[in-house]
Amino acid sequence: MKYGQQEYDFDEGVMFFMAPGQVFSVEVNNNVASNHSGWILLIHPDFLWNTSLAKTIKQYEYFGYSVNEALFLSDKEETTITGLIRNIQQEYHSNIDPFSQSIIISQIETLLNYSERFYQRQFITRKKTNHQILDRLEKLLADYFNDEDLTTKGLPTVQSIAESLNVSPSYLSGVLKTLTGQSTQQHIHDKLIEKAKEKLSTTSLSVSEIAYELGFEHPQSFSKLFKTKTNLSPLEFRQSFN
Repeated sequence: MKYGQQEYDFDEGVMFFMAPGQVFSVEVNNNVASNHSGWILLIHPDFLWNTSLAKTIKQYEYFGYSVNEALFLSDKEETTITGLIRNIQQEYHSNIDPFSQSIIISQIETLLNYSERFYQRQFITRKKTNHQILDRLEKLLADYFNDEDLTTKGLPTVQSIAESLNVSPSYLSGVLKTLTGQSTQQHIHDKLIEKAKEKLSTTSLSVSEIAYELGFEHPQSFSKLFKTKTNLSPLEFRQSFN
């Protein structure tokens, strides 16, 4: 299977989600025996119009995950999802009446909510993989803020950090929130404040010089973030330390 520009091979129960505009294709390899079966549920955006799901579907972050972050299903979970798909299929092939759309929508919502639950379970059960992501993040941020070239590089973004870790931004935040209770942005800020405290306590650089060295364009932005995180201004921190 191809998702975006990547190939994806699997033989266990698996799910993944695509938002409008993403690319997907299936290629048959005649040299490999395969008896894979499964479902593709395609939903036209107009079908959601004027329903509760139209307002809530964007809350399901896994539509922004990439193929590397598929949902691996247990046999029991696969049975649950298959049952919901069969309900939708049965309703779809029945005579259309005023209840048809709302019944199908409710089945889709249930499917999405189960998927949310299963992803949270996966964050927990795949702890080894997720802790490796956290370890790599910590090293990446440490290396980034130890770089002397932050003035030209600027502050790291969630997007750039996720790309360096080869995961999508939404998946990275999901993993981190499960492991630490913090988002990727909060991790970046914490590492930034840690480095700022080091410079404030061990150097005689001015607050403005430290702000520029840490990649801020405006010292005021640095001072505001520092005060938000520590309840002290950079100068107050330096004075209290001394």
